[in-house]
Amino acid sequence: MTAVHGSVPIIVSGGAGRRAAGNLCNKADNQLQDGDVAGAKRTVDAALHSDPKFWPALYVRAKIFIRQGQYQLAIADCNEALRQYPGFVEASLLRASINAHLGKYAEALKEVNYLISMHSRRVTLGRALRHRAWLQATCPDPAFRNGQQAVKDAKAACSILEWKDENTIDTLAAAYAETGDFDSAVRYAAQALAVKEIAPVNSKRIQQHLTLFQQHRPIRL
Repeated sequence: MTAVHGSVPIIVSGGAGRRAAGNLCNKADNQLQDGDVAGAKRTVDAALHSDPKFWPALYVRAKIFIRQGQYQLAIADCNEALRQYPGFVEASLLRASINAHLGKYAEALKEVNYLISMHSRRVTLGRALRHRAWLQATCPDPAFRNGQQAVKDAKAACSILEWKDENTIDTLAAAYAETGDFDSAVRYAAQALAVKEIAPVNSKRIQQHLTLFQQHRPIRL
């Protein structure tokens, strides 16, 4: 059994070949988190060379493609990962995020709504609720924004994740900003920044959000 890093651990069963590919995926994901995009791409390519249909590697490569601005290639990898393993929720959430970034808001919302309706395991449900809250709090198209629903979803996600995930708490802050409650937005952004062992890249992004809230400005994708 090999754990491949995602937003939640991804467990893969298999023999020695799969374990080696899984180890390469872990290495690539760590390189990506450290900002070594080129190194991560080389490493994940090595994993896929040994097993071209290894779905965790396709997921990691999709994240790399996003960093490189190659969104259609990222979607293609998500699609193939889901074809190999239809229950791979992390790939569905990543695809929804890409579609939202590309302005395909209805498609993104449809996918997240479907995941929520599936009554997934709690940590996955929390992630899906966070994604929906973020879209409804920050979408440039007002037709897709719903601040009150975003607050409800984000609060539920924070509870599921035990108020330990900085990105989810930051999403709650964004949801309050969308409703015009900037005092609450500032408070929750500060709480997100206080999460133990917060990743530097997340800290930088949430600090930028806090500055917006202090200026009484909501976030827009």
